[in-house]
Amino acid sequence: MRRRDERAGRTGPAGRTRLPLRKSLLGRLLTVSALVASCSVAATAWLAVQTTSVAIRQEQGRNLSTDARIYDTLLGYAAGHPDWAGVDGTVRDLARESGRRIVLTTEDRQPLLDSAAGTAPVAELPTQASAVVDPLSVDTVLVPDAVPVGTDRVDPRAVGPFLLPAKERTVLRRATARSAECLAGMGIAADVVDSPSGRPWVRFVSDGTDRDRELKCLSVDGAATTATEEKALRALEQLADACLKRQGRTGVKLNLDLSWDRGYGQEGTDVGSSAPVPVPETGITKEEAIERRMAEDKAAAAGTTDGAAQARGSGYDRAVAACVGSARREQLTAYVAAPALLFIDGPGAVSVPGFDLSPANTARIAGVTALVLALTVGASVIAGTRLVRPLHALTGAAQRMRDGLDSAPVPVGPDNEIGRLALAFNDMAAHRTRLEEQRKVMVSDVAHELRTPLSNIRGWLEAAHDGLAEPDPAFVSSLLDEAVQLQHLINDLQDLGAAEAGALRLHLEPVFVDDLLGQVAAAHQAPAETAGVTLEVATAPGSPPPPVEADPVRLRQAVSNLLSNAVRHTPPGGRVTLRPYVTKGGDEVAVEVSDTGSGIPAGDVPHVFDRFWRAEKSRNRSTGGSGLGLAIVLKLAEAHGGTVSVTSTEGQGSVFTLRLPAMTDEDAERPKADDEETAVRP
Repeated sequence: MRRRDERAGRTGPAGRTRLPLRKSLLGRLLTVSALVASCSVAATAWLAVQTTSVAIRQEQGRNLSTDARIYDTLLGYAAGHPDWAGVDGTVRDLARESGRRIVLTTEDRQPLLDSAAGTAPVAELPTQASAVVDPLSVDTVLVPDAVPVGTDRVDPRAVGPFLLPAKERTVLRRATARSAECLAGMGIAADVVDSPSGRPWVRFVSDGTDRDRELKCLSVDGAATTATEEKALRALEQLADACLKRQGRTGVKLNLDLSWDRGYGQEGTDVGSSAPVPVPETGITKEEAIERRMAEDKAAAAGTTDGAAQARGSGYDRAVAACVGSARREQLTAYVAAPALLFIDGPGAVSVPGFDLSPANTARIAGVTALVLALTVGASVIAGTRLVRPLHALTGAAQRMRDGLDSAPVPVGPDNEIGRLALAFNDMAAHRTRLEEQRKVMVSDVAHELRTPLSNIRGWLEAAHDGLAEPDPAFVSSLLDEAVQLQHLINDLQDLGAAEAGALRLHLEPVFVDDLLGQVAAAHQAPAETAGVTLEVATAPGSPPPPVEADPVRLRQAVSNLLSNAVRHTPPGGRVTLRPYVTKGGDEVAVEVSDTGSGIPAGDVPHVFDRFWRAEKSRNRSTGGSGLGLAIVLKLAEAHGGTVSVTSTEGQGSVFTLRLPAMTDEDAERPKADDEETAVRP
């Protein structure tokens, strides 16, 4: 017994075990919510990271482009000016165009110029400068590709003493223009452009040109070194030679493009290759280039050098390049502005840090994700519990109803799907209870209706058997009346059962309602006169109603039930009227049976078509029938696709209206077999 109780404790209502969480609605709701939350968080995080990364890259690209333009502009200013005295206008223009704050300071962070000075309180400068503006040491990352920078990192715009005066520029431009015209006459496209020092030179549009034809047009006058360039070049040679002598090396002769001529040292030192011979447009004549090339080829073929010494090696070339670079920076120092620190920031604010997935940020994101998941799971549990609780109550009530137990109404929640389901279930349970009560009452009524005639028949027969009654005609007539009443009740039950079971057969044919009403009225004329009730048939105004497709026997039965019911409840001197008419829509034919009888109480009107329902609860045979007549009328009306309704005023009478679909011309023309039957389905 104890084990049985324990097993019962693990089961739900009606002996069913509770569903496991993975199969229950709550478990599935929780799983789906957690999955949706996880996917949402992951998708949101991925989208945020991707969007932020792209935005940061775009912003960094725009900032880098703006910073490079600012840096290049200030670098050009420094390359052409010996100080920063006049840079104020340039800086403010750059700040206005870029919307950035631009600050220049000395290398020891002494302020030179601040574009935000005097406008509003500004933030302190960051610890690290954006760049160092030094034309003698260019930042190759920020220099645009359009500005070539040599290996010595000296800005090409820093020309210093190599800057040509206007007179020399004019002479060189004329000579270069003649060379360009000559090239154009030979079909070679070339342009004349100016270098930062003011020297014009020929730039070929295409690289695939004939070199020999080019050399014929290049002007010797345009390639010659001017006095200004010669002076600056000799000064640069002196600085480079001083550097080489400190290393124990011989001096060098520089060309205008800062390359140097091949020379030969003593005692076999510095063996190796030397700097390349410059091309004619960089400062030597065509004849000199050809002679140098022939000498190199001759020396290479003989395997010896011109003189006792061997060619200087790559070590000497590297030393020359280093000394020329340092000499150039030394020479240009007096002509360019001193190095300055450049700070580029937002409009008077500190830089906004970029997106950084540091361990702290990663932990923060993970914490927020976990919090979101926890809140989602918690909300899902609460919502799922509230959702499942009324379902459990509905399940328990349904199982109790199945077991034949009385079930209390299920609590109805808010006006939502679950609340409406509970309300519908309660309505169903109440309707089932009413049906059960009606079934019990019907069984009792059937027993009562059958008992009365059977008791009378048995009583008369026992009396005759015991010799207490003579089997005269009155005796036989009384028994016949009771048998007819019993047969009538059985026929009504049979018709009602057949209609409800869908076994009622209808022999449909066109029926004219006004003719049928005349026949029914004639059949009931005698009982109506006996009861002192006037029975009349009112004709429809205008043309007669169209025919209906019906079973004339069953339709006559329905109208007869309504008429006999009206006569029975109309006192002597009253009136019962039959009236056919077409409804307003024109698609139905109505039969109205009205009386001036006692009427029906308002509370009983909804039950007049129930089986065995009678307004007089004592079920006295003299005041009412079996209680099946109106129920049969309802079923017959539904079997014909029609309806029946009642309106009644207590003490004034009742009006019963039977509505049937009118036949259309198409229905009238449709052929139908004489023996065709229609089965009525519930």
